Amino acid sequence: MTSINEQQVPVASPVIGEAEIDAVVQVLRSGNVVQGPEVAAFEECFSALVDGRICVAVNSGTSALHLLLLALGIGRGDEVVVPSFSFAASANAVRLTGADVVFADIEPDGFGLDPAAVEAAITPRTAAIMPVHLYGHPAAMDRLTPIAERRGLAVVEDACQAHTAALHGKPVGAFGAGGAFSFYPTKNMHALEGGMVTTADPELARTVRLLRNQGMEQRYANEIVGANMRMTDVSAAVGRVQLGRLAAWTERRRANAAYLDDHITAPAVTVPPVAEGARHVYHQYTVRIRGDRDAAMARLTGAGIGNAVYYPTPIHRLKPYWEPDQKAGRTWDLPETDKAADEVVSLPVHPSLTEGDLERVVTAVNALGENP
Repeated sequence: MTSINEQQVPVASPVIGEAEIDAVVQVLRSGNVVQGPEVAAFEECFSALVDGRICVAVNSGTSALHLLLLALGIGRGDEVVVPSFSFAASANAVRLTGADVVFADIEPDGFGLDPAAVEAAITPRTAAIMPVHLYGHPAAMDRLTPIAERRGLAVVEDACQAHTAALHGKPVGAFGAGGAFSFYPTKNMHALEGGMVTTADPELARTVRLLRNQGMEQRYANEIVGANMRMTDVSAAVGRVQLGRLAAWTERRRANAAYLDDHITAPAVTVPPVAEGARHVYHQYTVRIRGDRDAAMARLTGAGIGNAVYYPTPIHRLKPYWEPDQKAGRTWDLPETDKAADEVVSLPVHPSLTEGDLERVVTAVNALGENP
C-alpha cells in the first residue's frame, strides 16, 4: 500500500503555468476577447502541424466534428461509419447533424477502425467514414482512405487525442476531407477548452467559419443558419503558449512510453501496440489486462498509481444509442470492441512524470504477475 507520505502518481497532469496566465492577462487587458487576433494567430500556428492545411478554431473538439460534418452537407438520410470504441462525442457529432451512426469494429491488434469491418458496414446511404486516432495512435489511414475514395465517401478524422501523430510521415488531420482536434485540459496540449477544424478545401473552411459564427462572415450579413461556436481569444492565447511546448512534451511522452514498454514484464499485461510506420503520441498509455481487471486496478490504486478505463462502455451500448437501435431492430456484432472495453487500462505517461514515478509505475504493474 502507498505510505501516507507517498503521493499518488496521477494518470493525467494538465499544465497551467505562469506563461499561460500572462498570456490570458494580456488578452483581458486588450479588450479583444472573442474571435480576435489571438484566434487568427493560433489558427495560423496550428496549420504547421497539419501540412499547412487551413485551420478554423472553434469552442470544442465536439463542435469541430459537428461543424465539419455539417459543412460537408451530411444530415438526415445519411449514414456515417464510426467506431464504437471511442468517446461518445465521435458518435454524438454525427447524431447532432440528423444522420445515422453505423458502428464498425476495431482491429484485433489495435484500437482503430478495422478496414474490413468498415467495408462491410457501407450501404447506399453511407456518406462518410470517421476514423478515430484513439489514444494518440493514428488509425489505418493507408487502408481506410482508399476504401473511401473507391466508394466516393468523405473521410472525417477525429484527431481529438492525436496532436502531431502521423502515419508514414503524414500528420493526422491531413488525410481526409477534414480533421478535428480538441484542446480540452487533459489533451497533449490544451487551450482551457477549444477545438480546431483542419481542411485543404477553402470553401469547406469558409462554411465552417460561417457555421461557427451565426452564419455570418460580415456582421449582421447572415448567409446561412449557424450557431455560436467561436473560440475566445483567452483560449487561443493559452493554446499558442501550449503549442510552443507541444514538441518537447510529446517527446517526453514518447520517451516515457518507451521506458514502460521496455520495463513492463507482467505476463497478464500487454503494452500498447504501434503499427508499422505509425508515430504514436501517447495521449494515453493504454495496456490490456487479462484476468480480473477491477482487482488489478484496485491494486494499482493501492500502490499509488493513477489509472483509468477509456472507455468502459462502448458507444453502441450507451443509452442514447442502445435504446433507439433496439426499437429499430438494429444490432451490432463488435466482438473486438467489447473485448477491448473489458481489458483496457490507461497508466500515467504524461510529461510531468519523474524517473521515480516511472519506476513506481513499472514496479506496481509488474507486481500484478500472471493473475491480477
